[in-house]
Amino acid sequence: MALSEQFLNDDIHPIDIVEHIASHNEWDFDRIADDQIAMAVEGQWRTYSITLAWSHYDETLRLICTFEFEPPEDRMPTLYEGLNSVNDQCWAGAFSFWPSEQLMVYKYGLVLAGGQIASPEQIDTLISAAVLSAERYYPAFQLMSWTDRSAEESLQVAIAEAYGRA
Repeated sequence: MALSEQFLNDDIHPIDIVEHIASHNEWDFDRIADDQIAMAVEGQWRTYSITLAWSHYDETLRLICTFEFEPPEDRMPTLYEGLNSVNDQCWAGAFSFWPSEQLMVYKYGLVLAGGQIASPEQIDTLISAAVLSAERYYPAFQLMSWTDRSAEESLQVAIAEAYGRA
């Protein structure tokens, strides 16, 4: 059964769908408010903190995926150069570094203007894309921060996207 078959009512709140997906995947989550949920998703490299929030004002489902990251100050120029290169490769979402919180952040907003409804498959893909992007670039961010490699050299370790089928 497809995820969307469980949500036949068009008035379903997008955060309700996220909560169902989190329960289904047995992720730890906390419904912070009616319009916001936070969860922990285990990846290969680390556990990612993911928050999704619904904004009625601009009809956008916002996702923020974070992980702690404490690069040395002298490597910040290389990290910022690398972030620019990474974001050139990301078609959906973007990374940034929040130095005051020591967090690497992946952000994406799904605009649902005009009363559009997000499907469970869209939301599941949104969460999966965030985790996959963080997993893909985590090793490169580590190399940029903790070795003397350039951003370009560090990005060579980013797990390449697969094209086609095996």
